[in-house]
Formats: sequence, structure tokens, C-alpha cells
Amino acid sequence: MSWSPCPDPVLGDAETVNAVETLIVPRAVDLGEMMVRRALPSTKRQMVGPFIFFDQMGPAEFLTDQGIDVRPHPHINLATVTYLLEGEILHRDSLGTEQTIRPGAINWMRAGRGIVHSERTSAERKKSGQRLLGLQTWMALPEAQEEADPAFVHHGGSDLPIVEADGARVRVIAGRAFGATSALRAPSETLYADIDLDAGASLPIDPEMEERALYTLTGSIEIASDRFEPGQLLILRPGDALTVKAVSNARMMLFGGAPMGGPRYIWWNFVSSRPDRIEMAKEEWRRGRFDTVPGDEEDFIPLPDKHDAPQRATGGVSYP
Repeated sequence: MSWSPCPDPVLGDAETVNAVETLIVPRAVDLGEMMVRRALPSTKRQMVGPFIFFDQMGPAEFLTDQGIDVRPHPHINLATVTYLLEGEILHRDSLGTEQTIRPGAINWMRAGRGIVHSERTSAERKKSGQRLLGLQTWMALPEAQEEADPAFVHHGGSDLPIVEADGARVRVIAGRAFGATSALRAPSETLYADIDLDAGASLPIDPEMEERALYTLTGSIEIASDRFEPGQLLILRPGDALTVKAVSNARMMLFGGAPMGGPRYIWWNFVSSRPDRIEMAKEEWRRGRFDTVPGDEEDFIPLPDKHDAPQRATGGVSYP
């Protein structure tokens, strides 16, 4: 979810192969309502292109009268991207947006100078229960757009192009890939795609994008004769062409983009190129100066009682 106390991941110790620069095994944490696996940021890698946060939520099975319940919380200077493979989530925000997201669709929310949102299971959906599996990522914004007005964009599954060939199906979520261009106009050079491979199928990954990563969701894959299992983040070596082969039916996310051109700082739900801006946002949330969420005004997540400094994040391999 876009707010989660999930700590930094525990890293795998597998040696990298030629095409894979870094392998990260996210740490799975049980939040009670569901399991969350956080791949970014980590101590080995904090960003891939504009992506500074990457969470897998679920799979989780919700029975009748159960569901997710992420109370209103703030963001600044970033964009959240929600993409589901199973289930649905009701999004509300301080712009007055009320939008249910379902598999194959995308919610893109630009925080800009500040936004508040909640993510819950609707009362109607709770009546039947559901299985939930999805990804939530944060994208750092270019410095010139960090303080832009907040905005929200939803694209249904039919809006996002699908490329199919030889046992491979790719939905292009953001940017351009495999000859198709997404309806989502990202603020910087971005790649984000959902890849589904039949057992035995292969897919070449173009080296054009400077920073790229694969996150394995289901099934086993091979890259340069090395096998990778579900729940692994593979940072791909810049400039290297490679081919992914599915050992079994496999699902994975391909994402990345151009480097952001400078570090970003991250603390709780706040991301910015300026640490002092994060301090301002802390005080604004503490004093109740953010806008409220229409229809969800009564509840909120308090500012964490922690005094650590914002973490500096780059596309490199270690925190300075």
C-alpha cells in the first residue's frame, strides 16, 4: 500500500549474472490484513529510473466483512501508481476523487505540493469478500514538477495497450515498450509493463532504457541460463540486451526509466529533492494543514513519532 510500516528488505545473496546487476529479495511482512513485500528502496538499490518505492501487496484472501483499510495519509513531490492483478480497491483523495480500481487498470496520483488519500475495500465488496494481489509504486517527480498542483488520472484496462506474440502477453502501463505506447503520460521518461509468459515462451528485453528492473510475481524464469523464482527484484545491467525465458507460466513486472538527475529524500510518505521540504510537510501534517478527503474526513494516520533523518536515495547501489 502507499502507506505501510514494512521495513527495508532483507537482501538475497545470490551472485549476479552478466545481465543482472543486482538481485534483491524483498522482505515479507505480515500487516495483519495482508502480506506486503517491499523491493524498493533497499540498501542495495534505492531507485530505478523514477521508481523510488515498489511494494507487492498480497496475495491476500479477504472473507466476508473483511478488507483493506488504509486511512487518509499525505504525500508530497511524488506520484503514486496503483496496479492490480486481482481484486479491487476504493481510492478517495483530497481532490474529491472517488475511484474504484480493478485488475488491468491504473491509478496515477500526482501529489505535487501535497495531497491526501485513503485506500479501502468498499462496503459493497466486503459483502462478498475477495482475493487481492497488486503493486503499488511511487515515482519521483522531476524537480520542476515537484510543487505542481496535485492531480489524479485513472485509465481502465481497455485504455492500456496489450502486445501479444508467441506465448507472450504484455500490457504497457506507462511509457513505450514492445512497439506500444501507454495512454498514461508520465512526467519523465518511464517504462512500466505487465508481462505474462506461457511456459517455454521467450521475450527479448530492449536495452534502450538506461535503468531497468524485472520483478518476478509468479512462476520461474531464466536469464542467461540462470533461474529466478517468484518474489525477486532483478536490476538489469544498463545497455545489455537480454532474453527472458519462462520455465513455467510466469508473470513479472518490467519497470524503469531515465535517471532523475539528482538524489531524492524519503521519509514516511514524503519524497522530495529537498530535505527541508520534507520537514515542512511533517509540520503541515502535524498541524492539520493538509486538505481532507471528502467522504473520509473523520480518520487519518498520525505523523510517526520518529526522529530519523530523511534517507537519501539515488539510482546508485548504496546510500552515501
